[in-house]
Amino acid sequence: MNERGSGSVLAVAVLGAVALASGAALLVLGALSAQQSAQAAADAAALAAADTLSGRASGFPCENAERAAALDEASLASCQTDGLVAVVGVSRSWSRLTLTARARAGPPGTP
Repeated sequence: MNERGSGSVLAVAVLGAVALASGAALLVLGALSAQQSAQAAADAAALAAADTLSGRASGFPCENAERAAALDEASLASCQTDGLVAVVGVSRSWSRLTLTARARAGPPGTP
């Protein structure tokens, strides 16, 4: 039996597996990064709405939240206010996925 060249086949197989694993890792890391970006957009939108509710910013809370989300390339999906507390949801597209995030902001000590 001639086993000549079998090392080359094994090397190609290992390189293919490493390339496949690297590609999958890049996709997962890209999705995680996009999700963090969506969460940052939600945080900024909630803070913008809460600042408006507290009187620190002028305008309407949900309009300011929408502007803040748009600055982070996200869309405002929901906006609710209760007293000085704002709860917002945003969505953001990445690849073929729609990522969502929610955030709440208000004065310290509010439930």
